[in-house]
Amino acid sequence: MTNFLDKIFFRSQNSDHISRNLRNLTDQTSVDRIFEAINSYSDNSEVRYVGGCIRKVIKNEIVDDIDLATNLNPFEICEALKNKKINFYETGIKHGTLTAVIDEKKYEITSLRKDIKTDGRHAEVEFSRNWKEDASRRDFSINSIYSDIEGNLFDPNNGKKDLEEGKINFIGDAEVRIKEDFLRILRYIRFHLNYSKQKHNPNIIRIIKRNIGGISKLSPERLLDELKKLVKSKNFLKLLNDKDSLELIEIIFPQLKKLERLKKLNLYALKNFNEIDFIFLLSLLIIDGTDNTDYFFYKFNISKKDQKRVKKIDLFYKEKINIKSFNKKILNKIFYFDGKQAVMDIINFRLFTSNKVEKNLIELFKFYQNKQIPDIPISATDLMIKYNIPEGRLLGNKLKMLKQIWVENDFMITEKQIEKIIKN
Repeated sequence: MTNFLDKIFFRSQNSDHISRNLRNLTDQTSVDRIFEAINSYSDNSEVRYVGGCIRKVIKNEIVDDIDLATNLNPFEICEALKNKKINFYETGIKHGTLTAVIDEKKYEITSLRKDIKTDGRHAEVEFSRNWKEDASRRDFSINSIYSDIEGNLFDPNNGKKDLEEGKINFIGDAEVRIKEDFLRILRYIRFHLNYSKQKHNPNIIRIIKRNIGGISKLSPERLLDELKKLVKSKNFLKLLNDKDSLELIEIIFPQLKKLERLKKLNLYALKNFNEIDFIFLLSLLIIDGTDNTDYFFYKFNISKKDQKRVKKIDLFYKEKINIKSFNKKILNKIFYFDGKQAVMDIINFRLFTSNKVEKNLIELFKFYQNKQIPDIPISATDLMIKYNIPEGRLLGNKLKMLKQIWVENDFMITEKQIEKIIKN
């Protein structure tokens, strides 16, 4: 009966593009298998699209992940998926979340739930069958929109209307919502930058500032994940013109010492900003000629590979850099010994931080982007056979010297040069 009343009173009137885009989303993926598995599990079972994918469909954005909600509990979800031979793993079954995998694409499925106890970081939940109850525990109205497979919306908090009018409204009491999970402070900033057509409500900013100390309760992993979503969001650069949001970000992430770089991006940087990956953008924000990058890595769990990448840029720019530093003799060494990514990052860092567009550096960037790291034409075995050099330290030193000459000579070396090094 409740489900029937939901359909009568709370289904939003969709514009054609929303229904069409949701049906296209179904047609272009294998998500219909999950709908079929859960909807056929029992007479009352139901699954719906929810959250970000609905928000993006309404705003005609690219949908890069699909989240689903269902009135089945986690055990029942497992059974339903097994019945239809759909692979899955338990990403957060304690909180009712499983991830189905079809054709290498992941679909997150979460049981309807209500919060029993929250501490600003974690929540104890109780599984529910009530869609309105699940919607009421979500953070913002624009994230509490659901849809069935046909594109019919269930929107009890008027999220579609708020999204279209550019309003970022907390569901219920804003302070209560924030204290349930302090990450919602960062989520508010991200959604405000990307969707708001209004100025900040001064009362919301006061509530956020009053509770901003709660950020310290959050794990570094959750903070970094949300920072990545913010930095890679389409309207991140609006942060520089949003005094309140900028102040909050500077409080939460004091390590982002070079945010002002984003205020004076040249035309090349502006054109390519949304195509650049998070780690490179992070380097723009934290490299400042001090040990700030090391402090950021101490605070946040960055992979060793990404740390190494940022440190290569940092070390290069701690030297006295001018346009003469960007010649092939220097860059070839970086290219060969540190890899293509390192030399491209070093050139790109200059392109992004220069006051003007340096066209010669754009050409250099393209050159290394299309260049493959070559193999040296002489090996240790060649030296041992042709020049009778025994295996050991001498052999290693000679090969190292040959590599240096070869790299400095634009990956070319003559027989005469080889013999000179062997004889010395």
